[in-house]
Amino acid sequence: MSGDTTLVDTVNSSQSRQVFWDKDVYDLEIERIFSRAWLMLGHKSLVPKPGDFITTYMAEDKVILSHQSDGTFRAFINSCSHRGNQICHADSGNAKAFVCNYHGWVFGQDGSLVDVPLESRCYHNSLDKDALAAKSVRVETYKGFIFGCHDPEAPSLEDYLGEFRFYLDTIWEGAGGGLELLGPPMKSLLQCNWKVPTENFIGDGYHVGWTHAAALGQIGGELAGLSGNRADIPFDDLGLQFTTRHGHGFGVIDNAAAAIHVKREGWTKYLEDTRGEVRRKFGPERERLYMGHWNCSIFPNCSFLYGTNTFKIWHPRGPHEIEVWTYTMVPRDADPATKSMIQREAIRTFGTAGTLESDDGENMSSATYMNRGVITRDGRMNSTMGAGYEGPHPVYPGIVGISFIGETSYRGFYRFWKEMIDAPDWASVKANDDTWDSVFPNRNFWTEKLDAAE
Repeated sequence: MSGDTTLVDTVNSSQSRQVFWDKDVYDLEIERIFSRAWLMLGHKSLVPKPGDFITTYMAEDKVILSHQSDGTFRAFINSCSHRGNQICHADSGNAKAFVCNYHGWVFGQDGSLVDVPLESRCYHNSLDKDALAAKSVRVETYKGFIFGCHDPEAPSLEDYLGEFRFYLDTIWEGAGGGLELLGPPMKSLLQCNWKVPTENFIGDGYHVGWTHAAALGQIGGELAGLSGNRADIPFDDLGLQFTTRHGHGFGVIDNAAAAIHVKREGWTKYLEDTRGEVRRKFGPERERLYMGHWNCSIFPNCSFLYGTNTFKIWHPRGPHEIEVWTYTMVPRDADPATKSMIQREAIRTFGTAGTLESDDGENMSSATYMNRGVITRDGRMNSTMGAGYEGPHPVYPGIVGISFIGETSYRGFYRFWKEMIDAPDWASVKANDDTWDSVFPNRNFWTEKLDAAE
């Protein structure tokens, strides 16, 4: 690395451009973030029956996620403990066991080594099969979503999601039916650093009026008024931004859940039919969130748009490329026609060739590859929008920003990114649990604002 090596400045809300380009930074991310954080693997709806499996990634490590006969879920590294060959080459299926096609070693649904060809003759019964099981992954679930983690010292998944569960429950549980993912995922390669789409999805309402102006003009609806970032839009009254302890965050645009759908009748009706139950369960403040459109990221590399209902996992492929997996997120108890409509609209907008996906892809690639130049990557990026107009809220946990147009969630993402990069272990991270929000110094912002409004 050259030039300014202060990768993230949490005081002045800036980041070195090297975080999007430098190979040493990427290698450190793999070691200290992807090898320690909880990573999204999928959802129970993708592996509904015992024996069902999918193959996926945890950063650049291939893993198998399998539904066990006892109803639990196990994950393990998709590499044979003999000579390292990939065990399973299928994307998904149902299997009683997994057979390596190199030498025929057989692994059970849980990754245990169960059979070796000619074992007694070739190995003289000396193999320790327990020691040769495929390397296992910690697996925990929340509201049907399945996460994996390599670090035994990491907090539980519930603690890792922390206060962000307050928000996730609003839509992942909703009126009670929960969500499911429609697969298989669309897969594509995008020439960008993994953090560029993650930060875009975590709360970038600012780009919508410029990047997507033409598309929004054609789509119409609630968000069409954002085209051109018109100055007469009352941004401070139309939504909020949020960031939480472990870098998870989102922005919400009020009363706009189905706004990007051209055909939205079934989805709109579902929301109207269920909002009353959400209000009864969670209260009016979370009903507000339920009826809004979210752009959201779960640290480090899972993002979704609630309302549009596209669901993304950004698998890193080095510092300058990602493999994008795109699912559609739908209410489990919606009727088949509504699910199908939501999926069609999600693909039309944020599928591999979606109208809005292509807009974003160009920007994400440019934001990465501009840093190829040695002078360029010595510069810094700015994320000061809305700084000081945020703080603890009497209802919503974490730090809450005044508007959906802002960078509160950016600052929260990079605050935790820096914390993970700097910390040698999870104990060092946990030591900051009581002081993490000190980088947001305006402690009385919401108290003063709400008092003034009375």
